[in-house]
Amino acid sequence: MDMQGETGGLLPRPKDGTLIERQELRSLVKGVSLFLLTYMAQGLQVKGYLAMPEGAGPFPAAMFCRGGIRKVGMVRKRRIFSMARRGYLVFAPFYRGNEGGEGREDFAGEDRHDVCDAITMVRALPESAPGPVALIGFSRGAMMALLAARECQDAGPVVVWGGVSNLFDTYEERVDLRRMLKRVVGHPKKQLEAYEDRSPVYWAERIHVPVLIVHGTADEQVDVGHARQLALALEAAGKDYAMELYDGLGHRFPRQEDERALDAVFAWITRKRAELVMQGRP
Repeated sequence: MDMQGETGGLLPRPKDGTLIERQELRSLVKGVSLFLLTYMAQGLQVKGYLAMPEGAGPFPAAMFCRGGIRKVGMVRKRRIFSMARRGYLVFAPFYRGNEGGEGREDFAGEDRHDVCDAITMVRALPESAPGPVALIGFSRGAMMALLAARECQDAGPVVVWGGVSNLFDTYEERVDLRRMLKRVVGHPKKQLEAYEDRSPVYWAERIHVPVLIVHGTADEQVDVGHARQLALALEAAGKDYAMELYDGLGHRFPRQEDERALDAVFAWITRKRAELVMQGRP
C-alpha cells in the first residue's frame, strides 16, 4: 500500500532495488542466520529469504533463482543454508505475487526485474562484499538468471542447474505444463517473440559473464538436451562457459551428490567472481 504523508497525500514509493523490511527468522542451522526481506522491484513489494554466515562479514554475494511457478518449486530453506555454509551471503527471491508479495509472476517475463532489482538491493546490504553478485538458476530459474546476466550490469558469473534454455522445447516435452504456458506466456506459434525472449539459446551472444552448466543426464523434467543446446550456443558465440553433466542423475540430485556438486559450483563461482573483480567489474 502507498503511504500517506502528514498532509494526507500519497508519498512516492521507494525506488526499485530498495530494501523495505528485514525480519530475522529462526534458523535451524548452526552458524547461519536467516532473514525475510521485502524489497522494491518494478514498483512492487517482493519478498525473499536471505541466508548468510553469522558474523559481521562482508561476505561475497550470490542469488538463488528458484524454479517452478507460484506454489510449485518454492524456495527451500535447506537449499540456501547449504549455499550459505560455503561462506556466501545468499538471497533467494520468491518472485512477485508469492508469500505476500505484490503483483503476479509471469514465468521469466516482467518478473525478471525481481532478480535485477534484487541484485541492487543485495549489493547495498552492509554484510555484502563489493563485487558482482553470482547467480544460480535452477530449472525455470535458469531463464531468470540468464536474463539478469543479459540485462543487469552487476550480475556476476551464472550457474545454470537443470535449467530451461529453450522454452519451445519445454512446451513440446512437458505436456503437463502446456496449459500453464499458454495461460501465462501464450502459444509458441502465436507468441513467438515471448518464447524466444525466454530462451537463452537465442541470445547467447548477449551474455557477457562466465556460465557454468550443471545437469543430470537422467533429468525427466528438463531434458539434458537443454544443457547441450546452451553449450553449443555459448560456444558459437565465443563465450566463457563450462559444462558438468552428472551421469544418471535426475532433476534434483540425491543429498550426497548434491553436496559434492555444490562444492564444485562454489569453487567455480569463487574463481570466476575473482576474475571479474580483477577485470574491474563492479
